[in-house]
Amino acid sequence: MRRKSKNRLGLVVLSILAGACIGYFSWYWPNVTVESMETSEGAYVKFRTSGEQLEVYRDKQWQPYFVKGVNMGASLPGHYPGELPITKEDYLRWFAMIQDMGANVIRVYTIHQPVFYEALVEYNRQKKDNPLYFIQGVWTPEEALIEKQDAFLPEIREEFRREIADAVGAVYGNVTIPEKSGKASGRYRVNAGQYLLAWHIGTEWDPVMVKKTNQKHQGEPRFEGEHFQAAEKSSPFESWLAEMINYTAELEARQGWRHPMTFTNWVTTDPLTHPGEPMIHEDMVSVDPTHIKAVDWQAGYFASYHVYPYYPDFFRHDQELQQVKNESGQADSYKAYLQKLKAYHTGMPIMVTEFGVPSSLGVAHIGNLGRNQGGHNEKEQGEVDAELLREIYQEGYAGAILFAWQDEWFKKTWNTMKFELPEDRRSFWLNVLTNESMFGLLGMYPGKEGILRIDGREDDWEQLKPEEKTRLDMKVPGFEEIWMTHDEAYVYVLMKLTKPFDPSKEMLYLGADTIPGGNRHGPELPGKRLDEGLEALVVLGNQEESEVKIASNYDFHTRLYGKRYGMIPVDEQAMKDDSGLFVPWKLAVSLEMEPPDTKEYHPFEDVTVGKLRRGTTDPEDPAYDSLAMWQARGQVVELRIPWMLLGFTDPSSHHVMSYRDEGKGFVIERSKGIRLIPWIKERNSNQVIGLESDGPVYLVTKWPIYLWPDWEKVDYHERTKQSYEIMRRAFLRIGDQAKNNTGK
Repeated sequence: MRRKSKNRLGLVVLSILAGACIGYFSWYWPNVTVESMETSEGAYVKFRTSGEQLEVYRDKQWQPYFVKGVNMGASLPGHYPGELPITKEDYLRWFAMIQDMGANVIRVYTIHQPVFYEALVEYNRQKKDNPLYFIQGVWTPEEALIEKQDAFLPEIREEFRREIADAVGAVYGNVTIPEKSGKASGRYRVNAGQYLLAWHIGTEWDPVMVKKTNQKHQGEPRFEGEHFQAAEKSSPFESWLAEMINYTAELEARQGWRHPMTFTNWVTTDPLTHPGEPMIHEDMVSVDPTHIKAVDWQAGYFASYHVYPYYPDFFRHDQELQQVKNESGQADSYKAYLQKLKAYHTGMPIMVTEFGVPSSLGVAHIGNLGRNQGGHNEKEQGEVDAELLREIYQEGYAGAILFAWQDEWFKKTWNTMKFELPEDRRSFWLNVLTNESMFGLLGMYPGKEGILRIDGREDDWEQLKPEEKTRLDMKVPGFEEIWMTHDEAYVYVLMKLTKPFDPSKEMLYLGADTIPGGNRHGPELPGKRLDEGLEALVVLGNQEESEVKIASNYDFHTRLYGKRYGMIPVDEQAMKDDSGLFVPWKLAVSLEMEPPDTKEYHPFEDVTVGKLRRGTTDPEDPAYDSLAMWQARGQVVELRIPWMLLGFTDPSSHHVMSYRDEGKGFVIERSKGIRLIPWIKERNSNQVIGLESDGPVYLVTKWPIYLWPDWEKVDYHERTKQSYEIMRRAFLRIGDQAKNNTGK
């Protein structure tokens, strides 16, 4: 009896172990559950290229397939991409939101943590008939390429090959990547290969690097691999790319799969000529997808480009591109460019794998039809994104992948990066002047978002904990009380006046003092002199008047592009301390250039970004405006001020721009905090309410300083933007069915 009992127990244990093993292997090496075609060699193919379109194997036949996707970054607020902080729960939540939006593909630029692939497989197991696919990018040794200017160097080639091998291993769940700063690592044991749509090799190519690589390797034999080859007309760099694509194909072939291949490209290195482009380096060299051929790869090969409507400048200046009209009868250079690019790639599919505009206060480039790089609220962002999607689809492209899914605070932009210091703390705060941080459809909002609403009411302030807000201990005529608080993006102010605020009859001013220096007098301070200067001045009045101005000698813009670069006029009197002048807050959108850098003189351009929109930030209100900065209702005036408009280069460490310039760089210093000096000026009488003093000098230094602790961790709220719903409608209007090759 005892022996039988032991035998039964052993059988039970073996059954449990067998079940566990079956479960283990079905998870880590799952059978192919997506419908796929099996080739005569026994390889699986789910997607392939055919003529000028992409096809999917579905219902036992090949069908046209239009890629509707979003690019997904690897960071969250408070982190850089190399820290890879996104959790499995984040991915699972996002996948559902992305598919609900009508997208069918996610593109990732580089290897993500193992949880990305685990989450995707887990999610798709619940979506057997309608999985969410992904395109896997492989990041190049970008910094080494730009520094060494030669893609053929053995160390660059080997580093890229290692990255390709790791990417293939990560997708198919059979690699362990050791820890390395700034890179994904860990044990990859989940096979996500059946949900892969394509491989996307490389990054946007530096044209100087491409040109120098070609010059150094002229005459070398073109690459001829088993699966991909460089065509006879290929340049050395294109031959190098063919080798890297072929290597990817070789490694994937060992996994029993074939997926379409492409490499990253952008307008700067497209194969077209652009006579209207003023910048030489934007049209100096081509990386031509038609110079690479698939010779034994059933899944095929396609071209892909990042195409934005505002960069390079020929989108504005090339007269040939102004001849094409859109559905509204407007000259549309983006549509014209899409037509030219498509025509060049006759016979092969072409996809736009990055497009879009950000919902930011800051602007970095100007585009036709108002399609600027920034300066859009969320509704405007969605409308432009949807227009671009429709045009890409109408022109017969194989797909369109929007940039981007989520906001990423760490991003930098050319016209604000010199003002964000220390630069290694960008991820700890949201600079709404940096447009690159705000391309997402999924908003990553600062800590007070969703708690405080700019709507001219004080009830939401009452919900803040006592330690989260400060009542300024100051008695000023015209003001009953003033409250302040802040978060990672804004300084918030609530003012209760002694009578209702009427911008048609009066103007409200708030002077901001953050460091010694600045304006102690000026036209806005009639007959008054302060004992300490102001760095910034907030003006609330009618729509055109409401803005943040900056003391003329403190103005970052003039100091950089006037004093240092000589691109704009400099008034020496205005650059003196206590000039009395407050000037508009501006950002550059195009630098002054002249030959030999350009074909002809190219003037400096800038835009004013300190304007304050009146409105509401309550997302439940039909009048919601994500760029609203102030509102008044009766006696209550409420506003939020972006940190940088007050001179802060990093509020998380209290750093502000100094008045001093040393060498080529700006100097920063710690601020003790912010003093706000309020007053009201009546329009008819010019009477000033506030700024009363017993003597000739108004004592700014007697007023309280708003204080806050440094922070190393951020509080943020995730919420879909208005643009998400607009893009959802746009995606759902376009089915997976691709247009025919003519785009008609």
